[in-house]
Amino acid sequence: MNRFDGQLQQTRRFLLGQGGIGLGSIALGLLDKHRNLSAATSNPMAPKQPHFSPCAKNVIFLFMAGGPSQLDLLEYKPELSARNGQPIPDSFISGKRFAFMDSSHRIDLLGSRRSFAQYGESGTWVSDLLPYTAGIIDQLALVKTCKTELFNHAPAKLYMNSGSGIPGRPTMGAWVTYGLGSECEELPGFVVLQSGPRGPRGSATLWSSGMLPTSYQGVPLRNQGDPIVNLSNPPGVDQQAQRQMLDAVNQLNYQHLAVTGDQEIETRASAYEMAFRMQTSAPELMDTSSETQATLDLYGIKEPRETTFARNCLLARRLVERGVRFVQLYDTNWDHHGGPTENLETHLPQKCLDIDKPCAALIRDLARHGLLDETIVIWGGEFGRTPMGEVRESTGRNHHIDAFTMWFAGGGIKPGICYGTTDEFGFGPVENPAHVRDLHATILHLLGLDHARLTVRSQGLDYRLTGVEHAKVLEGLVASRGI
Repeated sequence: MNRFDGQLQQTRRFLLGQGGIGLGSIALGLLDKHRNLSAATSNPMAPKQPHFSPCAKNVIFLFMAGGPSQLDLLEYKPELSARNGQPIPDSFISGKRFAFMDSSHRIDLLGSRRSFAQYGESGTWVSDLLPYTAGIIDQLALVKTCKTELFNHAPAKLYMNSGSGIPGRPTMGAWVTYGLGSECEELPGFVVLQSGPRGPRGSATLWSSGMLPTSYQGVPLRNQGDPIVNLSNPPGVDQQAQRQMLDAVNQLNYQHLAVTGDQEIETRASAYEMAFRMQTSAPELMDTSSETQATLDLYGIKEPRETTFARNCLLARRLVERGVRFVQLYDTNWDHHGGPTENLETHLPQKCLDIDKPCAALIRDLARHGLLDETIVIWGGEFGRTPMGEVRESTGRNHHIDAFTMWFAGGGIKPGICYGTTDEFGFGPVENPAHVRDLHATILHLLGLDHARLTVRSQGLDYRLTGVEHAKVLEGLVASRGI
């Protein structure tokens, strides 16, 4: 080591340890700021101003993982039923791609075996599998021309959530909390609840924060045991000891932050504080004993502690009631190709029994609590199902990306309408197509966010939820502005 190197090291030691404005003092100052949760600089989830006056401020996304069959639920196609078993006209499949077949396969048309009827003042057609949804149909907007780009489950789920089929991009809940923060200091701003026999394909990438700070990623809550693994203190550690340990750890974190400037350190410190507060708030959230029996009956909850989609719907209302910004429910096993365990004849009806009553109850419950006007509720999956069977004499349908149905309700949504129309078989849109990018742009718009302005710079590029391709707000869905 030469003399210059020695002098440089001495100067560095003086700056770090003996300077008049020591970095340790700066770190303590940062810690004091951090403890003041109202300061936006020390709480990445503090509420932020939207770009313009919003129609809503919260989102609940009811995600039917696997791709529900719109043709057996919400898309009435009498011509398809009339021509059941006939060959598909070439003009409908020429050049199209499907998940497990190509256009050379001569698979016949498959009409729905469900009965449909018109409901509400809107006269909207609904399948007999969704009687409770039929009862609230005038509060819903059905988008029948949804279109996506990817026909395999995990990439398509990721695309519906992040606008990209490649992992590493922020998902919609992360974008929303990045743009607006959260009004709840005791719970995460983006919460994930799951039901069904397994988790969704794609797992944690579906609620990732991507290149955004990890404060904005979704936090899965469990229905049994600790809502989050290892949330409770170990034996012998009380709240006071936990607080002292957390203060010491955060002091070290902020000393390191002052040296490195790494924002992820502040994110980590904020996560520790959130976890400390959640030791009280999360068990209180999950304890539904304060709910009336009438409320439990409304959702169809038989056992208040059971892990079901119905209970998760009730928890979704409790979360937005507490100011959580984005709540996403995943219900799995909607992949009905045919066969003994995934067919349209027995398995689809069972799935509808699981979700129909709770979905309708959620809309009614939000309304009676004065929350529906400020909450966007979304129902749908990553894609739909084909108008033809998986194989000849099939009891299942293939993946379909060109036209499928989702419904929207609540804040800023025009109720009692059907947006877009498809051809007589339901292969593709003939009016008002609604690409996933357009859905994203519309949801952000309803929250007061301009999708073109909500960006984050990473590796020299500006990223946004709707990507660089054209996306438009679906004005026909928007009822009003301002809450």
